[in-house]
Amino acid sequence: MNKADRNRLNRLSELGCVVCRNIGCGESPSEVHHLIGIQFKGLSQRASHQQTIPLCPEHHRGNHGIHHMGRKPWESVYGTQESLLDQVNRELGE
Repeated sequence: MNKADRNRLNRLSELGCVVCRNIGCGESPSEVHHLIGIQFKGLSQRASHQQTIPLCPEHHRGNHGIHHMGRKPWESVYGTQESLLDQVNRELGE
């Protein structure tokens, strides 16, 4: 992992869950979510560290999480990963 990746991941953890902030369910500590979908994968199995958003444990891997619900149903409720990535990048000034 390079310095830019480490910096981004550290800054993401300070933002709190992007979903909680958007729907007003309270800001929770966040985990780093690497965007999923064929468009985000290169030769490796996961997206780059630059294609990440902060999600709380519930919205990441809980009952209301992208890894539990699946990408399409989760995006229909909370918005696309791309739109959330754009929002996070604006908040980070990237």
